[in-house]
Amino acid sequence: MTTVIIIIIAVALVVAAAVYFFLVRGGSVGGGHSLRSRFGPEYDRVVARHDGDTKAAEQELGERVKLHGDLERRPLTEAARADYTARWARTQEQFVESPQQALDEADALLADLSRDRGFPAGESFEDRTAALSVHHARHVEGYRRVHTARNDGTGTEEMREAFVEARGLFDALLEDGPATRDHSNRQLTKGRGTS
Repeated sequence: MTTVIIIIIAVALVVAAAVYFFLVRGGSVGGGHSLRSRFGPEYDRVVARHDGDTKAAEQELGERVKLHGDLERRPLTEAARADYTARWARTQEQFVESPQQALDEADALLADLSRDRGFPAGESFEDRTAALSVHHARHVEGYRRVHTARNDGTGTEEMREAFVEARGLFDALLEDGPATRDHSNRQLTKGRGTS
């Protein structure tokens, strides 16, 4: 009889600890740690935007996951994949002569590609990047940098860095997986678009 009582008390303590952990962690096992690992640098960006308030940042990121986590990404046909690859190559070549036009085209190209993959279209830029951040958090900052650089008159070097960083999201959207860096960005990574 005493063994049964000890087992019941032990089970009750485990259940109480689990309930406490669940309530303290805001209803999600892993809490901020799982959001931090899922969103990476995006987590830090949102925390900074909330003036260090991790609870508010985690609430925002949790909402993004609820809204866009189950988004069904549409596959690209081989023809569409080839077309996007050719467009990016032309845009990259254009950067040498006209960085501003190249950034405008890269911004439009990423919007088109994300829309074709099933991400929100016609929404605001912030809504689109919020949805993209749920699935491509490690690469969405490059898209933000291109979008910002094309509108704020940054220098050529900053434009080049934004363009190169945006390639990560382009690759990730194009391939269905982690971005793979190949040598097709070589001419821009060597500096100011020249070999």
